[in-house]
Amino acid sequence: MTANTNHTKTFLKSLPKNLFSGFVVSLIALPLGLGLALASEAPPISGIIAAVVGGVVVSLLGGSNVTITGPGNGLVIVLLGAITTLGEGDMYQGYLFTLAAIVVSGVLMLLLGFLKMGRLADFFPASAIEGMLAAIGVGILSKQFHIMLGNNEASGSIISLLSDIPSAIISLFQNADVSILIAAAIGIISLLIMVFYSKIRNPYFHLVPAPMWILILSIGFSYFFVWTDAPYPMSSAFLVNIPDDAIRNLAFPDFSKIMQTEFILAVFAITLIASIESLLSIKAVDKLDPMSRRSNVNRDLKALGLATTLSGLVGGLNVVTVIARSSVNVNNGATNRSANFFHALFLILFILLFQDQLRRIPLAALAAILVFTGYKLATPKTLKKIAKIGNEQIVIFLATLLTTLFTNLITGITVGIFVTFIIHVLLNKSVSLFLRHVSKPNVLLFKEKETDGGNFYVSVKYFCNFLNFYKLKNKLDVIPENQHVVLDFSMCNFVDHTVMEGLENYMEAFTKKGGSIEIIGLDKHGADSKHPFAIRKILPLNKLNPIGRYFTKRQDLLKITAKEFKWSYTAKKNTKTKFLQNFVFFKTRQIPYIYNTLSNNEQRHKLFDVEFTEGAFIAREVVKTTVMHIRLEEDIPVFTLDKEGLLDFIYGLAGFRDITIDKHSDFNKRFYLSGENPEEIKTLFTDELILFLESNPYYHIESNGSSLLILKKERLLSVQEIKAMIFFGKQLCLLVQQHQTVD
Repeated sequence: MTANTNHTKTFLKSLPKNLFSGFVVSLIALPLGLGLALASEAPPISGIIAAVVGGVVVSLLGGSNVTITGPGNGLVIVLLGAITTLGEGDMYQGYLFTLAAIVVSGVLMLLLGFLKMGRLADFFPASAIEGMLAAIGVGILSKQFHIMLGNNEASGSIISLLSDIPSAIISLFQNADVSILIAAAIGIISLLIMVFYSKIRNPYFHLVPAPMWILILSIGFSYFFVWTDAPYPMSSAFLVNIPDDAIRNLAFPDFSKIMQTEFILAVFAITLIASIESLLSIKAVDKLDPMSRRSNVNRDLKALGLATTLSGLVGGLNVVTVIARSSVNVNNGATNRSANFFHALFLILFILLFQDQLRRIPLAALAAILVFTGYKLATPKTLKKIAKIGNEQIVIFLATLLTTLFTNLITGITVGIFVTFIIHVLLNKSVSLFLRHVSKPNVLLFKEKETDGGNFYVSVKYFCNFLNFYKLKNKLDVIPENQHVVLDFSMCNFVDHTVMEGLENYMEAFTKKGGSIEIIGLDKHGADSKHPFAIRKILPLNKLNPIGRYFTKRQDLLKITAKEFKWSYTAKKNTKTKFLQNFVFFKTRQIPYIYNTLSNNEQRHKLFDVEFTEGAFIAREVVKTTVMHIRLEEDIPVFTLDKEGLLDFIYGLAGFRDITIDKHSDFNKRFYLSGENPEEIKTLFTDELILFLESNPYYHIESNGSSLLILKKERLLSVQEIKAMIFFGKQLCLLVQQHQTVD
C-alpha cells in the first residue's frame, strides 16, 4: 500500500511537468502530422488521427517511459508507394486500401510483440539502417521540395523528382502565377526558419518550436488579408484541406484487395519499416532518459500494434515511436508516459477548436518542414561519419541507399544485409566461420566469486556480428546495470561495426547506473581506422607487427594507467619470453610473445599480456592471460602459492608438497604452499606477509629465486583488475624486500 501511495504522489507531483511537455510536443506534432500525411498522399487529418490514437493507447499500455508516438518519417515512402500502387491512379481509393494494409500491419506488430520479437532491429547491420534512413530522407525531400516551391502536381520516381529540382527552381523565376509565387515565398521563408531557428539565441523565441512558428506566421499572413478586406492571393488548392466535421467524415479501410500480392507486399513493407523505426527510436530515447530506465520493447510493440490497428480502422496512418518528438519531450522535463497522453489530448483540442485556422495553413509551409526533416535524415555528415568508421561501411551504406532509391525499401535493406555479409566473408576469407558457428552458443556468462572480484565475466567465441549479436545482448540484459562486467573477445575472430556501436550503448547505460562494462581481448585484432566502432579482425602471428596501430579503448586506458604509476607502456609484441620458462606455471607451455607491456623505470616491475599454448594436436588450446613479473634485488627461496586444491596435482608431479605454517591454520586451509626448501620458505612467510595474503583476493604467486610471477586468472584482465594487481605486486615486493633486509 505504501509503495502505491508513493507512486501516486510521485505521479501527481510530476503532472505539471508532463502536462507542459505534452503541450510543447503537440505544437510540433500538429504540423508534422499534417505534413507527413500529405507527403504520403493521404488526407491531412490521417496523420493527426495516428498521433491521437497512438498517444492514448501507448501511454496506457506501452512499455516505454518518455517516448512519443504518432506518424513517422520512415513510413512516408512506403505509404506513398502503397497508395499509388493499390489505387492504380485513384489516390483516395488507394488510401482506403492502404488503411486496410495498416490494420493488418498493426495485427502483425501485435503478434511480433507476443512472440517477443523486440530484437528484430538487431538483425540489421548499422550502416545498412543508416543507408535506409538516408534513402527515406532523400525520398521525402525529392517530392516535398517541389511542393515547397508551389508545384503540387509534381510526380514521378525519386530519381526523376530529384533531377527535376534544378529546372523547378529555374521555372519559378519564369512563372507568372501569383498563387505559385506566394506559395514558393512562404515555402522558402519556412525553410529558412527551420534552418536558422537553432542559431537564434533568444530564450523566449525558443519557447515556441520552429514548426509552430511557421504555422503561426503563415496563418497570421492569411488573417492579414481578412483584416484588410483584400483577396487572399492563394487558391484553396495550395492550402490544407480538412473536412468541415472531421469526426463525422472519418475514412474506413477497404479490405477487398487483401489476398492480392501488392497488398501482401505493402503489409510486409509497412510492418518491417514501422517495427524497425520504432525499435531504433525506443533504444535511442532510452539513452536520453535522465532516469536511465530501460523500456520493455515487446510490450511497446504490442501497444504500437494495437494503436496502429485502431488508427487504421478510423482512417489514421501507422503509429510508431518517433525520435525527434520524443527528444523534445525529454528536454522539456517529461518523466512518464502521461506526457504522450497529454500531447494527444492537446491535438484533439486543436482539431476541435481550430479547424478554420488549420485550413489556412499553406501546403508549401508544411513541405518546407518536411524538406528540412528529409535533409536531416540524409545529411552529408552521415556519409562523413560512416567513412571514419571504415571504407567497407561506405560500401554497405551506399549499396543500401542507391538500391532503395532505384527500387524500394525492402529490396534496399535486403541488399544492405547481403552486401554486409559478403564483405564480412571477404574480410575473413572464410564463409565457414559464419555458416559453421552461427547457430552455436558462442557466449559464456558467469559471475566470478567475490574473492576473485565478483565481476560478471562474459566470453565470446568464433565471431560476433549482426547475425548473432542478439545472443550477446541476451546475456548482458540479465546482468544488473549497477554491476561490473568484463567482456572478453580474445577467443573471437571477428567483431563487426554493429556490435561495437551496440556495446557503446550498453556501456553508457551501465555507467549511468554505477556499473561498468570493460572490453578486453581486442588488442590483437586489426582495424582499418581509429574509430572505436571500426570492425575488428584477429591478426595471425606473422602479421602482428602493426599491433597498437589503432589502439583499443583498453589500450588507451593502459596507457593512462602507466602514466598514473609513472611507468612506461608499449603495445608492440616482444618475443623474448625465456625469462618465463623458469616458473612452474609456464614450464610445459609454449609462449610465442608478450604484448601490452607496462614497466617501471628500472624495468624491475613488468605487467603484460601473454598468449601461450598447452596440449597438442586436437587437445591444443590457446590461452591469453595477464601476468606481473617482479625482478628482485636479492635471491629468495623458490616457492609456489595458490588456492588450496587448484594446482595440487601439477605441483605434486613437480615433486612439491604442501608446506604448513605453524599457528596459521586458516592460511594452511586456504592456500597451497610448496617449494624445494620448506624451512627457508617458512622463514620468508612472516606473520605480516601471511596477513597481507589473507586480506587480499587470491593470486597465483611463484618465486624462481630471483624474481616473482603473479597471475590472477587464465584470462586477460580488465584495467581495474590490472591496477589492483599492480598495487598487490608492489606491496608484496615491499614485504619480501623487508624480509631480505632483516636477514
